[in-house]
Amino acid sequence: MRSKRELTELLGAVDLFSRCSRAELKTVTRHVETVRLDPGIELTHQGDPGDAFYVILDGHARVTLDGDGVDTLGPGQYFGELALLDKAPRNATVTALTGMEVVVLGQREFGGLIDEVPGFARKLLAGMARRLRDQDAKSVQ
Repeated sequence: MRSKRELTELLGAVDLFSRCSRAELKTVTRHVETVRLDPGIELTHQGDPGDAFYVILDGHARVTLDGDGVDTLGPGQYFGELALLDKAPRNATVTALTGMEVVVLGQREFGGLIDEVPGFARKLLAGMARRLRDQDAKSVQ
């Protein structure tokens, strides 16, 4: 397992958390769990209610939509951030292609984080907005 200091550094490099201060990142680190996964494990399943957000530290995952592979994710990438806001059905299935190490932030822990760091929600939403703009730009091309 990684040290809290190393985990704080890794989370700071993730685009979604890029506007967070070091103190805020340390608080985030206290609210997350680091998990190791074997190849073939489903992290999310399309249609299931969302309840957690993931950041990939090591390994690769396959994203499928209606059974078709649409993307491969690797270290530093993240998914499931909308599940922090509501329990709507997952948009896609994400399956470990290799052994993986991921950071998991559950909805309940996210609520505690918002209570502890009031400005965090605004920074997280700004990160989500950037990601949506990037996705919109890709779909136009």
